[in-house]
Amino acid sequence: MEIELFKKPKKGAIIIQGFPGFGLVSTITTEFLIDHLKAVPIGKFSSDKIPAIAAIHKGDVIDPFGIFYDEKENIIIVRAIASIDKLEKEIIDAIIKMKKEISAKEIISIEGISSTKGIMKPKEMETFYFTSDKEKAKRFEKLGIKQLEEGIIVGITALLLREAKESSFIFSESYSELPDSRAAAKVIAVLDKYLGLDVDYKPLLANAEKFECKLKDILTKGEEFSKEKYDQDAGYVG
Repeated sequence: MEIELFKKPKKGAIIIQGFPGFGLVSTITTEFLIDHLKAVPIGKFSSDKIPAIAAIHKGDVIDPFGIFYDEKENIIIVRAIASIDKLEKEIIDAIIKMKKEISAKEIISIEGISSTKGIMKPKEMETFYFTSDKEKAKRFEKLGIKQLEEGIIVGITALLLREAKESSFIFSESYSELPDSRAAAKVIAVLDKYLGLDVDYKPLLANAEKFECKLKDILTKGEEFSKEKYDQDAGYVG
């Protein structure tokens, strides 16, 4: 697994990464940021293990694994809208390698976490941070964001926690595994304050249902394809 960059970003860039997880919070967040910041593609993941799936949106072909860049804010967005099952370690290694090669400032990872509160209004949903970097922790505390004290993290976020725990992690409560734009909006509000992006998340809430259905459809097709490919590959063993 390699990351191929068509354009090298400026030194000190912030990497925001989001891969399909609980409530699709990270995927919705990164997709919204790409649209809002008008970030442009500057790279892609290269591997024959990536599902052969693409989406067409507003007349453009959408790569399921993409690297986007907003030069004005010096932000790189790593976005996935397809299943990453069994690719987690390779993806994290590639992102950490890219961070070193381009001298990026930090990685910010987005994730949804299960809530036991049931259906909540946006103002009732909490966001949390985690980082082993004391200076970053102080910045989050000043914004009124609590540190995540207890929780079980799985998948690609868990690997990044182990491999690069000095990164910044933003978690938002979500009450369902279904796409949750409201939880994503809470994350965007935190990112807005943390990075000073001047992001308006209200359009995300207004178009939540349409946005969620699009992502769910793409991810479902990607998972179906990945399972078929895995079953075919497994048939050659033995």
